[in-house]
Amino acid sequence: MRTLVIGIMPQEQIRSRALAIARGEYKPKAGEPKIWFTSMKSLAEVLSDDNRALLRVMTETNPESISALAAATGRAPGNLSRTLKTMSNYGIVDLKRERNQVRPVAKATAFRIIAA
Repeated sequence: MRTLVIGIMPQEQIRSRALAIARGEYKPKAGEPKIWFTSMKSLAEVLSDDNRALLRVMTETNPESISALAAATGRAPGNLSRTLKTMSNYGIVDLKRERNQVRPVAKATAFRIIAA
C-alpha cells in the first residue's frame, strides 16, 4: 500500500496555487501533496482513529460492498456510506461501482503530512 502525501494550507493559498498550476506558471514537484486540507482540524476529522482503522479493515478484508464492510466493522451502513463518500472526495478511498453494488477500495493506509 502506498503512502499518500497530504498538505495543510489556508484556502486562499490552495486556490492561488491551483490557479498558478492551471495557468502553467507552477509545476508541482513529484513529492508534493495532491490532497489538501485547510486546517489540522479538518484533517483530523477525516483521518480520525476510527477512519484509519476502517482503512486497515478495507485493506485486510477487501470487502465486496459497503454492506459487507459495515458487517465487518459493526458500523451502520448509512453512516459508513457518508464517511466513505467524504474520504472518496479527498481521494483517500475509491468507490467502484460494480453491478448493483459499490465496492470501497482504500488507496492508502499510511500518510505523510506537510503543513505549510
